[in-house]
Amino acid sequence: MPIWLRNFTINQILEYKKEEKKAIDGASKGNNSTSANVGEPVPDHMKKIFQQTQPPSKFTTRRSKK
Repeated sequence: MPIWLRNFTINQILEYKKEEKKAIDGASKGNNSTSANVGEPVPDHMKKIFQQTQPPSKFTTRRSKK
């Protein structure tokens, strides 16, 4: 790979990473109320939904026919 092409590629990657970092920083500074924060308790309305549904049983109660 020629040196000029290597330098061009590296500069393009650096510019892309800088723009990406700006976008990430801008998104993290805003008040993002729709994302789930780790460590927050589960809301009451979600607890009710989880309590109503029971997970399927892993075992069957019927015997297979031979």
